[in-house]
Amino acid sequence: MKLYRFLSEDDTSAFCHKVSAALGAGWALYGQPTYAFDAKRGVMRCGQAVTKDVAGEYSPDLKLGDQ
Repeated sequence: MKLYRFLSEDDTSAFCHKVSAALGAGWALYGQPTYAFDAKRGVMRCGQAVTKDVAGEYSPDLKLGDQ
């Protein structure tokens, strides 16, 4: 099955580390990154979709970050 996650974080190195950790765990980039201003908090936010092929069947109970 193919799993999908959308990673998001404030525009800091924490976002890069989050994406790097996912890539290191076998996830692959999916599409272009996004960048948007969070007016309520006054910060820029980054996002990146990632996918991963794994064995088994999908369940909403899956902890995607543990895959």
